[in-house]
Amino acid sequence: MTEIATGEGKLYLATVIDLYSRRILGYAMGDRHDADLVVAALNNMAAVTRGGNVAGVIFNSDRGTEYCSSDFARACARWKVHQSMGRVGSCFDAVAEATFSTLKVEYVHRRQFRTRAEARIKIATWITDFYNHRRRHSVCDGRSPIDYERSRAWPLEAQAV
Repeated sequence: MTEIATGEGKLYLATVIDLYSRRILGYAMGDRHDADLVVAALNNMAAVTRGGNVAGVIFNSDRGTEYCSSDFARACARWKVHQSMGRVGSCFDAVAEATFSTLKVEYVHRRQFRTRAEARIKIATWITDFYNHRRRHSVCDGRSPIDYERSRAWPLEAQAV
C-alpha cells in the first residue's frame, strides 16, 4: 500500500500485482489505510480482472496489519487464494515498492491533486490505460504487462500475485 498527497489529505492505494507480468490486476483507493482497502483490491482482482477464476493463486504480501487481519484472511478463503507473507527484506515486496516508485516518479509527483476524487480518477486511468497496456517493462522483454501475458501461453495456476 502507498499514500498519495491530495489537497484534501492522504489517499491510500492498495494493489494486487502479478509477479509474472507486473500487471496491476486489482487496486482500491480510499482515505483510510486499513484491511477494507486490501480486501477491495483483492475482490477487484478476483471478480473483475480474472472473472472469479483465482482459486490456487498465491497472494504474497508484507506483514502489515491489514494483511494479517481476519477480514483479509476471510476474503482470501472466499476466493480460495493462498496467503503468503514475506520475511523482512523479501524480494517479492520489492516488486510492489518498485511499482509504487514508478507510479510516483512517472505520474504522481508531476501533478497536484486538489481532491481525492480527482486523484482516484487520474490514477485509475494511468493504471488501466498506460501502465498495464503501454508501459514497457524489462522483466516483460520490453513489452507492456498485457502484451507480455498475451504473448505467452501460461496457466492461471502458475501465477503468483
